[in-house]
Amino acid sequence: MKEYKEFLNYLENWMQSLKILSAGDVLAQPNKTAIISADVINGFCKFGPLASQRVATIIDPIVKLFKTSWEAGCHNIVLMQDTHEPNAVEFDSFPPHCIRGTAEAEAVDEFKKLPFFDQMIIIKKNSINSGLNTELDQWIAKHPQVNTFIAVGDCTDLCVYQLAMHLRLSANATQRNWHVIVPEDCVETYSSTVESAKEIGAFPHPGNLLHYLFLYHMALNGIELVKSIT
Repeated sequence: MKEYKEFLNYLENWMQSLKILSAGDVLAQPNKTAIISADVINGFCKFGPLASQRVATIIDPIVKLFKTSWEAGCHNIVLMQDTHEPNAVEFDSFPPHCIRGTAEAEAVDEFKKLPFFDQMIIIKKNSINSGLNTELDQWIAKHPQVNTFIAVGDCTDLCVYQLAMHLRLSANATQRNWHVIVPEDCVETYSSTVESAKEIGAFPHPGNLLHYLFLYHMALNGIELVKSIT
């Protein structure tokens, strides 16, 4: 167990050492940058069986990033949103959530209030992977100038991880020099204790640990992890 303790200490120090990126540097060529947001919708932030106040804390930092990017001329903002079929196979693993046509599947009001919300691209998905049976790759193909992707949203170990890894591995597989960035203050996951999980017959989910571990695994795969982009 000693090696785990040493690694956890390392992980904590690694998280504390994440740098802050300058928005001016990241957005120096705004038409070549895109922000892709995963599941910042009511069903994960506001209400419903999978909503989490912990996850909702990322809304304001993401709104700030959107505003900064838009003002800098980066108008490539894509919202990946769970929009499940009523009989979604995924519901074998998770409670029914974010069903097509319900308020849970809608973007949070903080996004909708942005003056440029109607110019964002909304892409629906039926699984935790943004690249499977969605229009994401088609959108990317129509914007070949984009080579920097900023991934934000929830949950760190589920949809964000799948999104960032899809972008990184797609670039690796096709020999494209893409830069994939994840700002830690714009991603989060939920937390449930062993005791509370037992009560509802679910898996425990230590939020801090899984948040750290999956960010670390993204970094292992060549994704740039930063504290924030300001």
